[in-house]
Amino acid sequence: MEAIREWQAYAYFFFTVFLVVMLYGYILHLYRAEKKGTRDYEKYGKLALDDELTDAPVELNEARENEKNENKEQS
Repeated sequence: MEAIREWQAYAYFFFTVFLVVMLYGYILHLYRAEKKGTRDYEKYGKLALDDELTDAPVELNEARENEKNENKEQS
């Protein structure tokens, strides 16, 4: 019984360290994407304020726009 509790303690410690590393990795990823300019996360902050059905979307779905353009060309 004592050995099981010891293994649980080790597992809890390593799992906590793993989650901390993953969290910092995700924060670093967000920071780098913002710095490179591939994403603008500040516009997502306005999403909570602009949540009506008539509001403009935060970003357009490029695949959907391409389908609309192709359908217009075929007509």
